[in-house]
Amino acid sequence: MRPTSAMILAAASLTLVFSVGGCKKKQDAQTAGYNQGYGYGQPQPGYGQPGYGDPAGQPTAQPTGQPAPTAQPTAQPAGQPAAPAVCQEIDATAAAPAQAIITGLASSSVPAGAKPMGGLMACMFQQGQQLSKQIQMQPGKCYTIVGAGAGVSELDIQVVAVTPIPGMAPVLAQDQETGPQAVVGKDPNCYKWALPMAGTVNVVMTAKAGAGPAAAQVFEK
Repeated sequence: MRPTSAMILAAASLTLVFSVGGCKKKQDAQTAGYNQGYGYGQPQPGYGQPGYGDPAGQPTAQPTGQPAPTAQPTAQPAGQPAAPAVCQEIDATAAAPAQAIITGLASSSVPAGAKPMGGLMACMFQQGQQLSKQIQMQPGKCYTIVGAGAGVSELDIQVVAVTPIPGMAPVLAQDQETGPQAVVGKDPNCYKWALPMAGTVNVVMTAKAGAGPAAAQVFEK
């Protein structure tokens, strides 16, 4: 018997029903199997759990309560005295009271025939201040330095070598006086430059005590 159109349509409908049912069962089976494992929507092992990323299971947060490291102050070298304050040199006329004392003191302290070398070095000192001036000493020459203060109660004068080595400046000569007057190389023991060539030195005046004008004059013979 030849199949009619109605029979062919019925057979196609049954085939479609069985096909859809079979796909639905297969999909349900896959979904059930996926949900039994670690499928979508299930938490992954370790991820998002406490201690994740730490093999020991401990939190990875930094410990609290520890003070932050602070910078340590740089200590000053022990035993190093502070550098004296520098006194600014003034015109000799402003130190007229000290200049008058120097003139009288030179008559008894400077060898006969010695001549003033350069001008008067003078300053309006505060206690502890220093005034330094470079001069050049010549071989075979003899030097006397006379200083005085008016208001400065303790004046010191030194002759200090100039060297290229930082921190090394040996004192070549200094006064032995106490009080407001100071003389280096007092007659008859003037300071003799012993080197066979000229040399540069610093003449350093220091107001150890008191305040006021003070001056010094270098004499050369």
